[in-house]
Amino acid sequence: MQAEIITIGDEILIGQIVDSNSAFISKELNRIGVSVYQITSVQDDNAHILQALKEANTRSQLVIVTGGLGPTKDDITKHTLCEYLADTLVQNKEVLAHIEMLFEKYISTPISEINRLQALVPSRAEVLKNEFGTAPGMWMEKNGTVFVSLPGVPFEMKGLMTNYVVPKIIERYERPHIIHKTIMTYGLGESAIAERIEVWENHLPQQIKLAYLPSLGSVRLRLSAKGSDKEAIQTMVNNETKKLYPLIGEIIFGEEEDESIEALLAKLLTDRGMTLATAESFTGGKIAQQITALPGASKYFKGTIVSYATETKIKVLGVDEGLIQEYSVVSEKVACAMAKNVRQILETDFAIATTGNAGPSKGDSDESVGTVFIAISTPEQTFAQRFTMGNHRERIVQKSVNKAFELLQKEIIKF
Repeated sequence: MQAEIITIGDEILIGQIVDSNSAFISKELNRIGVSVYQITSVQDDNAHILQALKEANTRSQLVIVTGGLGPTKDDITKHTLCEYLADTLVQNKEVLAHIEMLFEKYISTPISEINRLQALVPSRAEVLKNEFGTAPGMWMEKNGTVFVSLPGVPFEMKGLMTNYVVPKIIERYERPHIIHKTIMTYGLGESAIAERIEVWENHLPQQIKLAYLPSLGSVRLRLSAKGSDKEAIQTMVNNETKKLYPLIGEIIFGEEEDESIEALLAKLLTDRGMTLATAESFTGGKIAQQITALPGASKYFKGTIVSYATETKIKVLGVDEGLIQEYSVVSEKVACAMAKNVRQILETDFAIATTGNAGPSKGDSDESVGTVFIAISTPEQTFAQRFTMGNHRERIVQKSVNKAFELLQKEIIKF
């Protein structure tokens, strides 16, 4: 089954917001065996939307549209869908009652006639109840193609996809199985990995596709296979994975099924009943941010001290001032002191610490831009490693975050 996604909104095209909706919808569709052929972003313009709908109708069995369902005049999706589907808008009593309930219970401003207009839906549409907002989802059909219209607000869209759209697709359509296995590697670049696995890659079965997914400090290798026999394609992918390990086993850091390394760390810490703290300087709390983005992080993550200034390292983290004067704030000794001290202050099993020069100026250290020290403190030892992460500030920070997770995982699996 083939699908397309159309996102509507000038705010996407001018870069005011990032289109995270398409990423979520694509992942959900892929998970149930629906292939996404194309993602299109269009402006809030009747002719532009109509053209996108017509083109998608010629290619795909399912078209999911997000955005343009608000109460203001520039939200024209419903009107354009009616024009394309030769339908008319009618008031849906259930939607109206839901809107009035939301205003009465949660919204301090009085409901207006503009808000009540959101209860207008195409007469032939199947309404999908939006539990979290006023704009309903809508399921419509034309020439064998299903058109699903969803609000652009991400949490509203996600609720409708999860509760209604995905179950309806599963119920209505026969779909192939899609299997992905992602191998996470650290410490070797994309081209170097490609050279080492070239022979293996050239002999992959036709049903399996390999994708290289590089990011700062790591490369993920994703094997994908599609077929009607789930067990057969799963076995095929597993067999090819086993052949890969002898070739690059020393840089493989685990496998993920659409999971991040933070999720893997969460599982490792939770399974062992162990805890983590961080002391961050140039990374500015980004390590803690990525950890706490996962639900349930409070089970294993105690907190962070963002000791950006040298004074904070001394007064809050308790790093010895003489140590800083002798070795500089960007040094192995200071990184180790930061990690050890935050582990003791927050009473955790593990700690990560970062200190470095992300630029553009050298700050309180003579170390060159891109020089960083990452320290790990465990129940048995505290150590730090020196890295050179380039000369671009964002790159330095993100590569260091990834490297910190890599070093931590190596230590956790020892316990």
